[in-house]
Amino acid sequence: MWTDLGYLGLFLASFLAATIVPFSSEVVLSGMLAAGGDPVLSLATATLGNWMGGLTSFWIGWMGKFEWIEKYLRIPKTKLEKWHRKVEGKEWWISLFCWLPGVGDIIAVILGLLKSNFWVSAVGMLAGKALRYVVWGLVTLEVIERL
Repeated sequence: MWTDLGYLGLFLASFLAATIVPFSSEVVLSGMLAAGGDPVLSLATATLGNWMGGLTSFWIGWMGKFEWIEKYLRIPKTKLEKWHRKVEGKEWWISLFCWLPGVGDIIAVILGLLKSNFWVSAVGMLAGKALRYVVWGLVTLEVIERL
C-alpha cells in the first residue's frame, strides 16, 4: 500500500511512524528498496519524513504546560523544572535516541515539554534517525543482493 504511493508513501509512512501511530516505517523502506527505489533518495525521504514526525512530537510537547502536568498527572512544577535543568546541555545526546521504537516518540514529547533547546534537539534527532535508516537500508540492500 505505502510503496504504491512511491516516495510520497515512504515519506508519509515515516512521518506517521514518528508520531503516536504505531507501525514500522523500516518495512516500508525495505519494500521501496526491494521495488527498485533509489537507495539515496529512499534513505533521504524516510529520514526527512521521520525527522519531521519527531519534530511534530517535540512541538506537541512544547505546547504542553507545566501547570497541566501538575494538575492532571500530579507532578509538581518544581520536579519538572528540576528535570529541565538535568536535561539542559544534554539535549543532543538525549534526542539522538528518538529513533528508538516505542520510547523515541515519548523522548521527543518530553524534550519539547521540558522546553529543551529546539535546534540542538532537532540536530540530534536528525542524526539518530538518519543513522538508523542508513543501517537498516544497508542491511536491506545486502539481503536483497544475496537473494
